[in-house]
Amino acid sequence: MKKTAKSAFIFVSLALLGNASAASLTVWTHFGDAELTWLKAQAATYTKQSGNAVQIVSVPFDQIPDKLIQSAPKGQGPDVVVTLPQDRLGQLAAAGVIEPMDKYVLSKSDLDKTAVSAMTYQGKLFALPMFAEAVAVIYNKKLLPGGVPTNWDQFIKAAQANTGNGKFGFLADLSNAYVNYGIFSAFGGYVFKNTGGTVNVKDVGLSNAGSDKAVATLNDLRYKYNLVPEGVDGGVAKDAFVQGRLAMLLTGPWDMGDIKKANIDYGIAPLPAPTGAPNKWSPFVGVQGVMLNAYGKNKVAAAQFAKQLVGSDAQISFNKAGGRIPVSLSARVKLKADPVVAGFGKSISAGTPMPNVPQMSAVWGPWSNAVAQSVQKANPNYSSILDSAVKEINSNIK
Repeated sequence: MKKTAKSAFIFVSLALLGNASAASLTVWTHFGDAELTWLKAQAATYTKQSGNAVQIVSVPFDQIPDKLIQSAPKGQGPDVVVTLPQDRLGQLAAAGVIEPMDKYVLSKSDLDKTAVSAMTYQGKLFALPMFAEAVAVIYNKKLLPGGVPTNWDQFIKAAQANTGNGKFGFLADLSNAYVNYGIFSAFGGYVFKNTGGTVNVKDVGLSNAGSDKAVATLNDLRYKYNLVPEGVDGGVAKDAFVQGRLAMLLTGPWDMGDIKKANIDYGIAPLPAPTGAPNKWSPFVGVQGVMLNAYGKNKVAAAQFAKQLVGSDAQISFNKAGGRIPVSLSARVKLKADPVVAGFGKSISAGTPMPNVPQMSAVWGPWSNAVAQSVQKANPNYSSILDSAVKEINSNIK
């Protein structure tokens, strides 16, 4: 792999392995199809350069965390996991089965700061971020030749101008807490208070004044501005877009396959912050990263392989294989002609990492129910709905 000044990381040299016999690494992955082919090619390159063998083992995505927790202390786990999301990071770190990687890393300058933050738990880097996702507004250039307005009032006007006669100006799943987090953050709502990377799970900000305004804004999109009819979920919204009947869709990269097949001339842009919001729109960012087994016997070699996977050149070929949005900034620059990478890359950089603490599992149910209740009828008692949700969240955490 070509070494440049823009390399994402400077790792301990393979020379530190000295004259020791070649290592044999076991890699667990949930990748399939083209991404699995890509990983095998990366392993072959690594073996050729280092002399270390790599065995790739396919493990179902939802089984990896529990299997790792059970097997690692017995010396039976993998050396490397490719990949897991940050919402499992806190659990695995607390269990002591993943290796802090700070001692292998001297520079993170090429990596998106949001992605690095997502992979950091209690001040330590526990995974090398590999790809990320966040929602953004995908728009139909034929229906909206001027692009997505950057001002909320103009955004509403543009959406209303494209609504009627079987067509829609803007659609989103208003009941989806994840998709709509950016509006919460714009008004000052938050899940857990995060101070300099330290998450306080006793400080839940989903029923503060900002969160009340956020769900009121979602309600307005349905009942005041008449943009998002009842019954519209992510699937209905996507179908309207691919049929050419929707100007603007709030969604993530997971819908791009169907959108590309529809041959619609599209663009991707951020959602403007609502009028009166003190902050910019900052959507939730989901990140997946490469993790090392804390009980592994070949950690330096494993770290070298991990470094290769998140390097700029590998990130570019990985994007070509499966369309994932890279977290390497230099890779994004090289892929800037790709509207998916450029558009969602901006959302990721402007976004907020989903909390990676185990307590996040206590949040989703009550919060999602509260957001759904807030858009079921015009102007419900937002404070009461959100207060009840936070009460339930705090009870779940205790």
